[in-house]
Amino acid sequence: MRRLNRKKTLNLMRELDAFPKVPESYVETSASGGTVSLIAFTTIAFLTIMEFMVYRDTWMKYEYEVDKDFTSKLRINIDITVAMRCQYVGADVLDLAETMVASADGLIYEPVVFDLSPQQKEWQRMLHLIQSRLQEEHSLQDVIFKSAFKSASTALPPREDNSLQSPDACRIHGHLYVNKVAGNFHITVGKAIPHPRGHAHLAALVSHESYNFSHRIDHLSFGELIPGIINPLDGTEKIASDHNQMFQYFITVVPTKLHTYKISAETHQFSVTERERVINHAAGSHGVSGIFMKYDISSLMVTVTEEHMPFWQFLVRLCGIIGGIFSTTGILHGFGRFVAEVIFCRFRLGSYRSTSVSLPDGHASNHLPLTTDNSTH
Repeated sequence: MRRLNRKKTLNLMRELDAFPKVPESYVETSASGGTVSLIAFTTIAFLTIMEFMVYRDTWMKYEYEVDKDFTSKLRINIDITVAMRCQYVGADVLDLAETMVASADGLIYEPVVFDLSPQQKEWQRMLHLIQSRLQEEHSLQDVIFKSAFKSASTALPPREDNSLQSPDACRIHGHLYVNKVAGNFHITVGKAIPHPRGHAHLAALVSHESYNFSHRIDHLSFGELIPGIINPLDGTEKIASDHNQMFQYFITVVPTKLHTYKISAETHQFSVTERERVINHAAGSHGVSGIFMKYDISSLMVTVTEEHMPFWQFLVRLCGIIGGIFSTTGILHGFGRFVAEVIFCRFRLGSYRSTSVSLPDGHASNHLPLTTDNSTH
């Protein structure tokens, strides 16, 4: 009884076989089939390698949503060098949420030499080259996101030459925490002093001839500091053509959550437009000489996530490549053989052209003679 059930099961499994076996005596091989098979296997190997390279690669996925976080503080990372002595300049932030000046105690004023050393000039040249490529090819930003990690550094390298020149500039660097509302970070003449109706700077003791707001922005970012990320203003250098000159930067900050396989951080991207003009009250150009960075916070938040192709999708695509190549080459090979047989058949029929046979009465017959067994006798 068990043997009978086993035979029925085996017979049922044989009927369900979707891969019937053909005896080798029924299989005919040809040189053309071998050539097509070789081409098919080579194509499959090449496409498999390319598909594996795609499987190893990752891409960035962008998602947008409304930013509902209004209570947290916004961090501003600053590294700016101004071509004036530190006792002549002051930096602070005017927050539009309050009528008082935000504290700038997190900034450090360091006397330095404004001119860069040869190594620092090379760093600045490379940074300008990267910035120009980023403006032309926006997809390179994904490469920067994927390659950023905490141990990398894109900061200005220290001077390699021990310059004996006396410091003629002031490097203002550090970070500030402000409210997540529009504000104005500015560097102008004189130290800031508190005022009930706003803020003011002690500029009366500084002569106009010493005004020089030529500056270099080595780094400016918002949010968590992530070395390896290049921001739009990094490496910017402006040379003032007049003592009373105003430089303005209008910045739109977009909160960004970055999740890659190397780092996970909450940072901010931003776009910027620039404007500079000479202060001349007689010509109607009013204002205060200095560097002004007016920033505004976007209501949208961007989540950037690094994604990878699932392994099951890689297998499906791989099976599609192998099956598709076999099917396509088989169809092309069959079609090619059909065309070749049609052409050769016509050629063979054309070779058996009609021949004329002389008759005894002098006439000619255009019919082909019948071949019989007695024709050789």
